[in-house]
Amino acid sequence: MAKFDKIAVLKKIGDTGMVPVFYNKDLETCKNVVKACYEGGVRAFEFTNRGDFAQEVFGELVKWADKECPELALGIGSVVDAPTAAMYLQLGACFVVGPLFNPEIAPVCNRRLVPYCPGCMTVSEIGKAQELGCDLTKVFPGDVVGPNMVKGLKAPMPWSKIMVTGGVAPEEENLTKWFKAGVFCVGMGSKLFPSDKVKAGDWQYVTDKCKEALGYVAKARA
Repeated sequence: MAKFDKIAVLKKIGDTGMVPVFYNKDLETCKNVVKACYEGGVRAFEFTNRGDFAQEVFGELVKWADKECPELALGIGSVVDAPTAAMYLQLGACFVVGPLFNPEIAPVCNRRLVPYCPGCMTVSEIGKAQELGCDLTKVFPGDVVGPNMVKGLKAPMPWSKIMVTGGVAPEEENLTKWFKAGVFCVGMGSKLFPSDKVKAGDWQYVTDKCKEALGYVAKARA
């Protein structure tokens, strides 16, 4: 069962404005990355369902994070169907993210008061997702649609809470551009923890990069 409900999770995501996105088949590597991000100020983290037995890694990660990162909302990403969402909810996922919008996932998550953040590319998709209870919708891929899409959407639909993933970097110019356009938060993957840094076990780099990025987010929102 999720450690935090929908309201608490959305507050964590909104307060920080950034959700790291990561997958590795090695549990210890995942623990180190999660801990490094947590120490850098992150309070919502998306582990992606991208490899064989990813659910086993996630299940252990949830149990570990409960003690080591007590204020962290650990969610699951790359979910494209309802059975997969249900499986991860049983393992303790605090939120569910997908690269696409599958209406069958929404009621599964709503029943448990767990946020479902589907990937959308059009205003109509976002509107339909909101109709089915998706408070936070993901604009993906961000580098294809660009900040102007978010800015344009917010004019007639100012209530929209948008997460953008793809084309986001831990750089002041990039983050300022997205937040000035009106995003609620950003999802960030490889640019936050380059593979060479992960391979070298340079966890301090990850912590410092998270602090730096969160600082840019706070400045852009000011």
